[in-house]
Amino acid sequence: MSSMADQFGFFSRRCVWVNGPIIVGAGPSGLAVAACLKEHGVPSVILERSDCIASLWQKRTYDRLKLHLPKQFCQLPRFPFPEHYPEYPTKQQFIDYLESYAKHLEISPRFNQSVQLARYDETCGLWRVRTTGTGTAAGCRSQEVEYIGRWLVVATGENAESVVPELDGLREFGGDVMHVCDYKSGEAYRGKRVLVVGCGNSGMEVCLDLCDYDAFPAMVVRDSVHVLPREVLGKSTFELAVLLMKWLPLWLVDKILLVLAWLALGNIERCGLRRPSTGPLALKNTEGRTPVLDTGALGKIRSGDIKVVPGIKRFSPGKVALVDGQVLDIDSVVLATGYRSNVPQWLQGCEFFSKDGFPKTTFPNGWKGQSGLYAVGFTRRGLSGASSDAVRTAKDIGRMWKEELKPAKRPVACHRRCISQI
Repeated sequence: MSSMADQFGFFSRRCVWVNGPIIVGAGPSGLAVAACLKEHGVPSVILERSDCIASLWQKRTYDRLKLHLPKQFCQLPRFPFPEHYPEYPTKQQFIDYLESYAKHLEISPRFNQSVQLARYDETCGLWRVRTTGTGTAAGCRSQEVEYIGRWLVVATGENAESVVPELDGLREFGGDVMHVCDYKSGEAYRGKRVLVVGCGNSGMEVCLDLCDYDAFPAMVVRDSVHVLPREVLGKSTFELAVLLMKWLPLWLVDKILLVLAWLALGNIERCGLRRPSTGPLALKNTEGRTPVLDTGALGKIRSGDIKVVPGIKRFSPGKVALVDGQVLDIDSVVLATGYRSNVPQWLQGCEFFSKDGFPKTTFPNGWKGQSGLYAVGFTRRGLSGASSDAVRTAKDIGRMWKEELKPAKRPVACHRRCISQI
């Protein structure tokens, strides 16, 4: 019965044959793979649910955000950052860079196309990707299109959806509550007592920003966390780690980084922060937990401007009870509780991705699945990992494009009469 309904839907919606890969996501990963494919002479179509490229950066980041790593580790393939950019570009500079990247390489995503379902059709030997319009134009939301093609590139990234945990009593709190994706600056919080839930890079920076606007942040630290200096003796800590990894085993590099962190930052346990027993690089590789690169928050913790508190027991009107018995009066809550992949919500019939939306095969082999499926931007290694995936994916598809498919070839097993071509 379900197959009959699906077959009926196939005829009822507009179907489009894609002469090349279907790329889902117009963030840095999607743009990078489209650019690399173009270099191999392979056309592609990018489907983006928002109305702009890099919507996470443009719409869901705070104003003071800068790249955490030096620009040479964040540039996309075939297009370096402008020379006049600082070592750590600002949010707006990075957005401008991505806009220039798309314009220079003539990449034009299809915006307001939210992917509802993608699956491999064994009968056709092709991928079928169903979208609905997400724009504000009349009738746009109900419009359905099915894109059909030989290859599917998943480039929605690691941070497609915000994570909002269930916290006892939060609905009873009564004050302002927002996820960090909606936080822009501390201007609206002047003089307010703000509870920031989460102690990653976002949590630390939001607390620092709140201090700059004369707010009173308290940061919830439930787990252990690695805090590293962003630079050591004027050199990027990340750049130093990359250099050391060329010659030394990971465990030894971790030990060196921790010694340098102790020399530069001192004993962070005196600030109420516990370090994990696993080293920062090993923890990143195994659990995807990124170390915090300190940009000044640690100093504010030491001065008392940022208060470190333990886990939450329960919220009540205007208050929060903590697991150690403290009760704090608070005005607002910012949930710096992270993001997650949304791939399991729309990719069906596929064993390549695990339930958490990441490839089951770890880096550096998690970029290619079966039946023409690829993943770009899931390495837990930031923009440099996405660029590496993009280059490999484009090279692999480019080889098949030249050897197995000719541009004039069309699907033979599907119903041609309902397929237009792009």
